Amino acid sequence: MTQEQETQLGIELATKRQEHADLDAAIHTLVQSKMADRMLLQRLKKRKLSLKDRIVQLENILLPDIIA
Repeated sequence: MTQEQETQLGIELATKRQEHADLDAAIHTLVQSKMADRMLLQRLKKRKLSLKDRIVQLENILLPDIIA
C-alpha cells in the first residue's frame, strides 16, 4: 500500500468515525424527544451500523493484526 492510499484510507476512517458519532447523537436526541418517527430511527440505526462495519474494515486494513 502506498503512502497516498494509506492517507486516503485514514481520511475516510476519520470521516466515517465522525459521521458515526453524529448519527449516534442524532439518534439519542430523537429518542429523548419521544416524537421520533420509528422508520426514521430505523433508517438512522441501519446507517450507523453500516458505518460501523466500514470503520472496522478500514481499521483492519490500516492496522492489521500481527501475530507474534
